[in-house]
Formats: sequence, C-alpha cells, structure tokens
Amino acid sequence: MNSVIQMEPEVQASTHYGFFDLYDRNSFKQPPRTTWIDGWKVEYMAIARADTLHRTPMVIIGGAFQNFNSYKYCVEQLFDAGPIILIDLPSMGANQQITNVDTGVSAGTLELEDLAGMLGTWLDLVHMPKVAVLGMSLGSVVASCLAHQRPDVVERMILMGVMQKTRKSWRMLLEESLHLMKEQRMDEFGQAVILYLVNHAKMDLTRMSPTAKRLFFRQMAEFTATEQERYDINCNRLLRLTNVPIPECDVLVACGQYDSFTLPHENANFALQCPNMQFAMIANADHVPQLQRRKETMGLFATFLRGESIQSLDGIIPMTREQMTQIDRRGEARVTVHQADTVLTHRHSDLCLETTIVDLNYFGVLLTLQTEQAVVQAAQYPRDLALHLEDEEGPFQIECLIFETEQHEIRALFKHGSFDIAERLLRFIQRQKVQVALLDEVC
Repeated sequence: MNSVIQMEPEVQASTHYGFFDLYDRNSFKQPPRTTWIDGWKVEYMAIARADTLHRTPMVIIGGAFQNFNSYKYCVEQLFDAGPIILIDLPSMGANQQITNVDTGVSAGTLELEDLAGMLGTWLDLVHMPKVAVLGMSLGSVVASCLAHQRPDVVERMILMGVMQKTRKSWRMLLEESLHLMKEQRMDEFGQAVILYLVNHAKMDLTRMSPTAKRLFFRQMAEFTATEQERYDINCNRLLRLTNVPIPECDVLVACGQYDSFTLPHENANFALQCPNMQFAMIANADHVPQLQRRKETMGLFATFLRGESIQSLDGIIPMTREQMTQIDRRGEARVTVHQADTVLTHRHSDLCLETTIVDLNYFGVLLTLQTEQAVVQAAQYPRDLALHLEDEEGPFQIECLIFETEQHEIRALFKHGSFDIAERLLRFIQRQKVQVALLDEVC
C-alpha cells in the first residue's frame, strides 16, 4: 500500500517503548491518538504497565459496538501479558469515519480484508515488528485476515466468536435487524440486536445484569444517523463474507458456553482447521463473555498470551480435538406443545393460515400446514407472519422469519424484537416442559 501518512509528532519520533503511555486511572479519559492513511483515520490507544513493557504488544480489535471504554475494566489483567494497543479502524468501534476525507469514498467500500491490510500498514508505520492479536466478534475476521496477510508480524492470536462460513439463519437475523433500522422501528431494533447477541434463554446462568442490558439497549435504540450508517456498513461487510482465512500462528479460539450468535460448534469447527490451536469455552457465558465473565475471560487470555497452560483455569472449559467434534450443533432442546393447533397471521392483512406446532424452542419452530398450497402462500411472506400462542397468562403472538419450507412443513426463526415477548415465550416453553413431565409421570 503506497500511503500518504499523517501521524502525531511523538509517534514519528517514538521508540518501541516510548510509544506506550504508562497506564493510570485516567488513561481512558484521554482522547484517542490518530494516524491518517490515504484519507482514512485510524484511532488507537497504546498503554502499558512498566513491569511488562518488554513483552510482545497485544493489539485488540473489538466488535462492531465496542469503544475503548468497553475495555476499561479488562486491561488490568491483560497487562500481566504485555503492553496493549486498542485500535478502531474506519467505521469500527467508536471510529465515526464513514467517508474518506480525500476521495469522498464511503467506508462501506472497505471490506474486512482491506481493513486488515490497513492495520498491517499501520503496524509497519509505528514500528511494531511482532504483535499478539485479540479479535472479538467482527474483529475476529479482521484479525484472521491480518494473520493471513502478514504472518511475519502476528506472533500469536486469540479469536473469540468466530466462524469460517456464515449460516443462513445468522444472515437472516442480521438482515432483519437492517430492515427494522431502515423502517426506523428503533426500539424494536435495539431490543432485537441484544436478543440476537445475548442468549436470553440462558440468562439465569450467564447472569447478565438488567442494568447492562438496559444500557446496551439504549445505545442501540438511540443510534444517530452516523451510527446507523456504520451499523449498515458493518452488517453488510459480514453479509458479504464468504470465507475467513485460517491462521497458521499459535491461536486460541474461545467462545461462551452458550453463545447463540456464533455457535460453539462453529467456533470449534474453525479451530479444528488451525494447525497450531487451542480451544476453550468460557463457562456460563454467551457472545459477550467479557461482560458476563470478565475475570475468567481475561484470565484465560492473559494465561495463553504468557505461554502458560489453560487446562486448570477456573470457569474455563478447555477441549480436546475429539471433544470439539462432539459439540451439539443445536444449543437448545426442542419441546412439544400441549395445545399444538394454532394459526399464522399476516401483520398487514387479514391472511390467516391454520397450522400445527410440531416442536419449538426459544429460537425457532417447526410447523405443519394442512396443504402444500398453504405452505406456498406462507412462503410469500417470509418476515410478515406471526405465530399465535396461548397459555395461562392468555394469548400472545411472536413474529417469524421463514427459514425453509418442504411439502407441508415450515421451519421458522422467531424474530425476537421485544424483551417482554421473549420473557413470555420462555415462560411458555417452561410450562410445556412441566406439562410433558407430568404426562410422562402419569404414563
């Protein structure tokens, strides 16, 4: 990359050690430092603890929503392994840039591979010959691309929430969130994003606090126009993704035990293709272990980066290759419904289709319809039909995304755009389990 570079004076003159600010309680109150590369802005923090300053620096590439403050309470454990660089590439994290200042080109033209190339260029500019890389969620793809493009630079790597190929149901949920945002149904959008990222069915185990969930929701629901555009850019980057390269370096692939967004078996499948890998699940966490199990997650990361064994860490489930191949592809068991006959209705018309529930769980449902013609009719409205349910609390309905059809059957995902309905569905499912258990006792 032939680049026109603008850098801060202290960066141009810095040595490897002088590049890092010594960490104190005010470090995260400072504005990010910047480097401009061909009209694109790279924002970063470079912080260290004096006693581990000599170790290989760690570059942290977060997901689509993290800002540097997201890591305020994570870095202290990671300093045990070395200096830390937090970096936001154009339109990622808190980097608000969505247009190149020189050309006017949209940041949406930058694919994840391009962002990895920009990061490699930046590492050369600041004279970082070797780094460890932590990539989480969206950042895991950039990290893998960097390791593929620059194996000379990446010494070791941690990937959390990664999959090599995107599954259809995952793409449908992302597309639905984009529909909601474009329709400006922002309260529903904010709840949907959280309900997709956080495994609501396991919140009794992950113990994500109501306050954290509420703050996360407000962040999404109150997106500015620029933040909405950045969300659109990052979602479409992921939707265009066809393959994530496999890193050759030493790599730890980690995920939450109950991750329902990038499933444990998908993380494990990615890890199995890495020649020099370790794999571990963070117990009682989902897609955001750094929020739910911060101590255990950061302890795992720091232990791996120091080159120590991860086999006996509290709250960590390391797995052998054989165990990884046996991870259940379906994270949540399906249950039968006591009163299975119901209807699907259209949200904008009087269309009503009689249907029978074969089984369901928090994430989706298998239905049978009376005729193939009814299935064809339902398939014309893949995101506009709602399934009607009823229990001791009364009737309620939940919107569906039709996943696939076959003869008299429909498989659908639940759209989950409401915390209240999500809670209601969980109570409904629990009642079905109790009824089935009682019937089994009688029989």
